[in-house]
Amino acid sequence: MSANAPSYLIVRGSFPPPAPETTVAVVGLGRVGLPLALAFAAKGLRVLGVERDPKSRAAIAEQRMPFHEPGCDELLRARALEVVADVSELTDERSPDYVVITVGTPLQAHIEVDLTQIANVTRSLSRVLRKGQTIILRSTVAARTTDYVAKVLARETGLVAGRDFHLAFCPERIVEGKALVELETLPQVIGADDDASRIKASSLFSVFPVDQLQTSLVGGELIKLFNNVTRYVSFALSNQFALIADQFGESVHPLIAMANHGYPRDPIAKPGFAAGACLRKDFGMVSENHSTTDMLVAAWRVNEYMPNFVAKKLAEEAGGLHQKTVAVLGYTFKRDTDDARDSLTPKLIRYIEREVPKELRIVEPNLGDTLTLEDGSTAKNWNLTEALRDADAVVVAMNHSAFREVRRFILGSEAIVAPGAWVADLWNVCDTGALFFCARPRVVGGP
Repeated sequence: MSANAPSYLIVRGSFPPPAPETTVAVVGLGRVGLPLALAFAAKGLRVLGVERDPKSRAAIAEQRMPFHEPGCDELLRARALEVVADVSELTDERSPDYVVITVGTPLQAHIEVDLTQIANVTRSLSRVLRKGQTIILRSTVAARTTDYVAKVLARETGLVAGRDFHLAFCPERIVEGKALVELETLPQVIGADDDASRIKASSLFSVFPVDQLQTSLVGGELIKLFNNVTRYVSFALSNQFALIADQFGESVHPLIAMANHGYPRDPIAKPGFAAGACLRKDFGMVSENHSTTDMLVAAWRVNEYMPNFVAKKLAEEAGGLHQKTVAVLGYTFKRDTDDARDSLTPKLIRYIEREVPKELRIVEPNLGDTLTLEDGSTAKNWNLTEALRDADAVVVAMNHSAFREVRRFILGSEAIVAPGAWVADLWNVCDTGALFFCARPRVVGGP
């Protein structure tokens, strides 16, 4: 082995793909499960979907995507996908060879992993599990969660993983907006504790022309967590830099740009709201087992503080937000996505509302005319120019492509915000280099 050779096994093309008549059930047709189900179907496998949400089932039955993911609309229109409401319906002619579980694994309020959805699926699965099936957990989970699934199935059925059925952990590592592309390009981790389970899982994922990285069950679980937590901590570091720069009266954007310019090591990320259904919670899946504060909890505190910081700093610069019109641009957690799960913008809005503004205008170009807020209430989704017109304060909370024209509506001769309006521009969308700036300084003696 050469000095630069990896100390782990990379497998590609070593396992024949499953036969075309192979049936795969994908449990949870959300942003991870549905693209995977459609990709499997496009490879010629028989695919069954399991989805509890009736609205999602209805949309899929009408061959409409319940959410936006490039390329998936065409695949869904090309072939109908049979969907049932519960795992317990996977019997008789629907009994699959593979069951791939992609349900959500949220974090509870006190840094505790919520296993409710995994537990519900496992209990349902115990009623239909048969010998020889392969169960693959694909959800992001805390270490030893797959072992928990094996123990529940053993208790409920008497069947033992690795002997009576196959069990693997094969994490997804895709990003929204690139699901189909990354299924075909990202290496696939295959976590299993016995050879038969490893071979079965490797065979299924060999339909995608990617490297397979073979490890244990807990190794696979940790790899996914390491990927997500690394990004989360990286964003926390850049957000901490933003706070430090502000403390010294500097704007972080040009400082980071200069720090990265021509420097060949470890580029610094841009600051901004670090959130979403993965990054905002996955640190807790590691930190849950620690009794003391660790680096990951510290990163969580920094990232969670950013909405508070932005609201307070904007109010300070604008001379208060009470009885003023505030525009917030961006509600989803990520650029050009329609996914608002675990976005930090709702938290920002709650802090702004503590200032009791006259009007709060939310702009989210990737969602419909009416926004459903976290408390179940609704709010108008404003047109960009309508929201900015005569606004006293603006927060550019997300760098959506649709906001590329924001600069001309805030700065220069075409500006439509109120004179003296203050702007918080987390992503430097306006290209001023300033995290906070006055858009149209008032003229002395003027209006």
